[in-house]
Amino acid sequence: MNSTTVRARSGRRGLRGAALGAAVVAALLTTTACQGDDTGAAGPSATAPSSAAPSGSASAGGSAPTSASPSNDPGTGTSDPTATGTGDSGETGGGNGTRYADCEADGLTTAVELQDPAGETPRHFLLTVTNGSKTPCVLNEAPILRLKAGNDAPIVETLGEPDTEPVVVEGGGKAYAGLYVFGNDEGGEAEYDQSDRFTATLVAGEGTELRGTLVFDLPDGLDTVSVDDAARVNGWAGTEGLAMRPITQL
Repeated sequence: MNSTTVRARSGRRGLRGAALGAAVVAALLTTTACQGDDTGAAGPSATAPSSAAPSGSASAGGSAPTSASPSNDPGTGTSDPTATGTGDSGETGGGNGTRYADCEADGLTTAVELQDPAGETPRHFLLTVTNGSKTPCVLNEAPILRLKAGNDAPIVETLGEPDTEPVVVEGGGKAYAGLYVFGNDEGGEAEYDQSDRFTATLVAGEGTELRGTLVFDLPDGLDTVSVDDAARVNGWAGTEGLAMRPITQL
């Protein structure tokens, strides 16, 4: 009786253990299958950013977008504080490339200073213009300079290539041009003339318009100076040194 009972219980325990083992295996298989399904469902979503080109990327637009950063540039791609958003057309129609208008002759005052020591033939002069306005204005290239009054007088050649950068003359500020007027020695055989004033026509930004003509009277103590075709004028400059340095070499 006791022996039979033990064997029956052992058999029942074996069946119960087998059933539990099968249940565990089934549960594991179900869990694995669910995980596989979850991974498969999440897979395309998780990998979508790497396979889809992000907005504004090189693959979407051909080049990386330029980030907008604060600057003084109103849209021309340069940080120059005088640049306009309209490029060559400018805001003045003169095309000087800045936000300021071209200087007008009637807004400038003039002065002439002889650069040669006393007793030497007057050859080198510093031309100065002063902006009488409170608003900055722009001088372009070199002035159209004549050593005699009248539009039919010869135009003085520019010394080298004029600087293409416009010169911004602040309100109340000054700008300069160097002038060489006479190349012949005393008693030379080449022809020369006498002048009692210089005139300078201002050039607009595109060089297609004129902004009036300035008159430069000779300094006190000079009634006339000798002039000839060796005369040269330097382009507008923001300092006396820049204006005169090339001229003093002549």
